[in-house]
Amino acid sequence: SWSSSSNDQYEYTVGWVDCLAKGHDIGRGVFYRANNAPALPNDMDTKWVGKNKLSVPFEVPFSLFNNMSISMFNKYYFHSNAAEMVAKRVHYQTFFYPLDRLLKWNLVYGKRGFLQYQCVVPKTNEREAIKEILQIISAEGAGSFLAVLKQFGDLESPGILSFPRPGTTLALDFPNNGAPTFKLLRYLDEVVKAANGAIYPAKDARMDVDTFRQSFPQWESIMPFVDPYFSSSFWRRINGHNV
Repeated sequence: SWSSSSNDQYEYTVGWVDCLAKGHDIGRGVFYRANNAPALPNDMDTKWVGKNKLSVPFEVPFSLFNNMSISMFNKYYFHSNAAEMVAKRVHYQTFFYPLDRLLKWNLVYGKRGFLQYQCVVPKTNEREAIKEILQIISAEGAGSFLAVLKQFGDLESPGILSFPRPGTTLALDFPNNGAPTFKLLRYLDEVVKAANGAIYPAKDARMDVDTFRQSFPQWESIMPFVDPYFSSSFWRRINGHNV
């Protein structure tokens, strides 16, 4: 029910989650909701472009995101935003694209980069599945700097490989620590599959063939439209071939 009470009155709802919270704090976060506001006479998009933007000057040799730094940031962000309910008018860029204020932010993950993981689970299983995912992440101490929770609407997509479907979606960014990170994401895959959910292929770098086929049961319907000479690491992987 984290956003169900707001869905009828607000067009946009999103939650940030503290993935390293433990015990009774599991799942704590900050909830945002918004509606489009009428333009004021002095409102100009051009006034916002480049406003207060910073840029990471170079790629660091190692990731600045670790358990300690993410834990400190999460505690600060939670307590600085969750103290009271605040209503204010903000630019749509600020609401939808908060990371755009920091250019080249990906460089702070270091040379190994990061892996983004986004899943969706149906409404019938969303509370249990999302809670289990957060418990696994917390137990592994594998915090995500970005953890965004949203609800998809009830409109079914006609797309064969369309990811959005009724339910809750969780997007996470993990520093690429090699084998431990890939092992963690396989654990999360099992939770999503058990909940009859799906993994977002557009943000995937390691989904296996079984997970893909369960996520998109109509995948074979696209085969007549695929060039037989088409090849990519993703396509070979989800077809059961070695990359």
